[in-house]
Amino acid sequence: MYEDLKYWYLRDHKLFSTLSFGQIRQLCIVTGFKKAQKGEIIYFSSSDLPRIFLLKKGNIKIVAVDEEGNETIKDIIQKGDLFGELTLEADERSNEYAKVLSDDVAICSFLLSDFEDLLLRNPSLALSYTKFVGLKMKRIKNSYSNLISKDAKARMFQFLKDWAEKEGKRTNNSVVIENYLTQNDIAQIICTSRQTATQLLNEMENNGSIRYGRKEIVIPDITLF
Repeated sequence: MYEDLKYWYLRDHKLFSTLSFGQIRQLCIVTGFKKAQKGEIIYFSSSDLPRIFLLKKGNIKIVAVDEEGNETIKDIIQKGDLFGELTLEADERSNEYAKVLSDDVAICSFLLSDFEDLLLRNPSLALSYTKFVGLKMKRIKNSYSNLISKDAKARMFQFLKDWAEKEGKRTNNSVVIENYLTQNDIAQIICTSRQTATQLLNEMENNGSIRYGRKEIVIPDITLF
């Protein structure tokens, strides 16, 4: 059963679109598969066996831990995204982990050594991977630029707008977002205090910009963002 799931998960991902049926079947042999529940930690950067992960279902947050033990959300991983040792080399200085945000997730994973071998044998896949990671790094860079150039209110608006565009269900100008983040998560993502994030969300709800709930966030008119 899992072999069939792995095949369809890999075949449907644009990164592996250049591989043949037989190549994907071979890839399934070295691909791990895991299902996880909300709150489960599934990856540590300090692992002795570094891996690259492909998220097929659900949402995950990458949390960085500094030398004082303070935690900061580094990235939100969504369906189809890659995470883990994306630079193809283990960084011993990095201290981060991945935690499941949604009720149910499905993940494929590759040992770093197996994935490197796969890229060496498939130049077209190596090129696709380089582009894929490049776009991801560009997105993270743009996110940091927004943190530097905008105040907390502008960052909150931009975050909700981006979230709505990526995952929201739109009907005309109204958008409904499944809310799997706590207010503390949102505060960390936009680099502000929980109190400030709560205040901003309350202000947006009071002026009708959003309707905030633990299960969903409704944006009545996304064109106003």
